[in-house]
Amino acid sequence: MTFVQQEQQLIFQTYKRFPLFIQRGEGVWVWDEQGKKYLDFLAGIAVNALGHCHPAIVQAAQRQLTQLGHTSNLYYTQSMLSLAQRLVSLSNLEKVFYANSGAEANEAAIKLARKYHPEKFEIICCHQSFHGRTLATITATGQPKYQKGFEPLVPGFKHVAYNNLNALETAISEQTASIFLEPIQGEGGVIIPDENYLKQVRELCDQREILLVLDEVQTGCGRTGKFFAYEHSRILPDIVTLAKALGGGLPIGVCLAKEKVAAAFQFGDHASTFGGHPVSCAAALAFLDTIESDNLLARCQDLGALILARLKEHLHDTPIVKEIRGKGLMIGIELHQEVAGEVVLKCQEKGLLIGTAGSNVVRMLPPLIISESHVEQACEVVLEALQAV
Repeated sequence: MTFVQQEQQLIFQTYKRFPLFIQRGEGVWVWDEQGKKYLDFLAGIAVNALGHCHPAIVQAAQRQLTQLGHTSNLYYTQSMLSLAQRLVSLSNLEKVFYANSGAEANEAAIKLARKYHPEKFEIICCHQSFHGRTLATITATGQPKYQKGFEPLVPGFKHVAYNNLNALETAISEQTASIFLEPIQGEGGVIIPDENYLKQVRELCDQREILLVLDEVQTGCGRTGKFFAYEHSRILPDIVTLAKALGGGLPIGVCLAKEKVAAAFQFGDHASTFGGHPVSCAAALAFLDTIESDNLLARCQDLGALILARLKEHLHDTPIVKEIRGKGLMIGIELHQEVAGEVVLKCQEKGLLIGTAGSNVVRMLPPLIISESHVEQACEVVLEALQAV
């Protein structure tokens, strides 16, 4: 029985997987069961920011697991406290709630926004956004394809055009508790807003006394060249969520908030059995140490600029390409045709792993540890794949 047949027999059919059985990984490379080598420019959908099996992550997780594994949140642990201290310092926010994933972090943010404004319940989100797969977060997600079949959805959510301040302002009512959006839309197609958009949204929230909630599940942890993408706009949200890269490959989600906002949660209002797991927190601390010691934020900016330059150089006269855009190592290639999946498969055949963001956007989310030679190799393969399609 093939691995495809085993998966179909044993596992819920909720994923349309690419035909690849990954056996092992090291750094920016993975190998399939036949020993074929692939350059990984998807990084577990922005999770493996330090690549595969990074020594700092492996050692931190092993050390913690041999000392103390799960305890639940009924007790204190050092890694939980140490990571909270680091995240507070990095974000300039004051309080941390631990979860296991981006969806759970966003769920906490939604509940917190409503609890902070008990007389209000509306949350304004954006079209083409993506916030997770829980019932509340698919309601917040501005893509009907994720919501189909799960109606009735959670009431109180509105959706407006992204990067449109007038649309946001018009949607605000006396019942609006928060505006909830991504600094850059990832699953929506790597959509980068105008330079002043987030700053204007922050000012609007201040004027109308509503909360600004930013979903940095994909954009956070250095992906855009700053630890938080909102730093590019020189603003501070009221609530921000993180996940994906933070655990260095281990599951962790975080909801950070200003102290006065976090105070809305009282004992028993929200919880997570595995949230703040000692091993995930230890791995996250190692991730933060490595980001700092290896100067990976500056590296991300430099190599992101190099990828954009190389792609534009190679693809500027390719008829199928509509636009190339990105920030740091978050890159999208929008196509005139809905063939992004075919491009991904062609790249896989040639030993490169990339992804899609919808049917017409090819997405690259490489580890922050890539080199210039990796960039050159990836760009060459993408060009060949686009020409083949």
